[in-house]
Amino acid sequence: MPRAIQITAFGGPEQLQLVDLPVGEPGPGEVRIRHHASGLNFIDVYQRTGLYPNALPLTLGAEGAGIVEAVGEGVAHLAPGDRAAYASNVPGSYCESRVMPARHVVRLPETIAFDTAAAMMLKGLTAQYLLKRVRPVEGLEAGDFVLFHAAAGGVGLIACQWARALGLQLIGTAGSAAKCELAKAHGAAHVIDYAKEDFVARVKDITGGQGVKVVYDSVGKDTWEGSLSCLRPFGLMASFGNASGPVPPFAPGILGAKGSLYVTRQTLFSHIATRETTQAMAEDLFDVVAGGTVKIRIDQRYPLEQVAQAHRDLEGRKTTGSTVLLP
Repeated sequence: MPRAIQITAFGGPEQLQLVDLPVGEPGPGEVRIRHHASGLNFIDVYQRTGLYPNALPLTLGAEGAGIVEAVGEGVAHLAPGDRAAYASNVPGSYCESRVMPARHVVRLPETIAFDTAAAMMLKGLTAQYLLKRVRPVEGLEAGDFVLFHAAAGGVGLIACQWARALGLQLIGTAGSAAKCELAKAHGAAHVIDYAKEDFVARVKDITGGQGVKVVYDSVGKDTWEGSLSCLRPFGLMASFGNASGPVPPFAPGILGAKGSLYVTRQTLFSHIATRETTQAMAEDLFDVVAGGTVKIRIDQRYPLEQVAQAHRDLEGRKTTGSTVLLP
């Protein structure tokens, strides 16, 4: 039977257990895929700890790439033998083979390797919707400043490159000088080491006191208040994660006091709710990757059985770029 990583209780990395799980035939609207690689993301940590609760036992993992083995009734866009990749809100990519909803799976171009695809689907589609679909009320134009936290992470390095291609002045924050240099090398116009610098003061300095039109924040609790202070009037606070912990409740009146700000909490899975939208967003991602505008940096590769160490390294902020698990 195929191997998989499963948890039977919420908690730390020690909950991740290697097990053998049977994989059946796909039903209507489903596909069976054999993985060549799976991606590692912070949403996996949230699900492991129970911050994002799911029914137990649970196989983690939100993105992967491999070969389609079988398709169920009604699936017309995929066929057995197709190279395929996906990001999905139905966990389960930490395994050798799985059955899953076909609407989340797209055909993978020959020009993109399996490990690259597994490293980029969730992160690349996240960067795509943030930069292309989550816009401040005044819009974004070439030359505009945006602030992107965790700029040396998997989503961040993709966003740095894509923002540069769009002509945006991306200000990236990271937790060390080395990570700042990495973000700079990937297209950030300015970088801030928030371990040593006051990022609010630096943003104001960089923007001539004006602030940025939008903040893209996956850090959460630790950066929330500072991020609001970095926005210009009518700016947009786009929260899409909480690596440092959930944002505590706040009084909406602060948004008025800081310049009639807008706040949104985004998730990728709202954007890829239909097969048509998933396909369109994936094609946009494939174009910039295949064309060389965005390069996917895989800095960590772990065998599937070492997934607990991968989680420890991710939570300990020891990783950069993307991480893949290899079955």
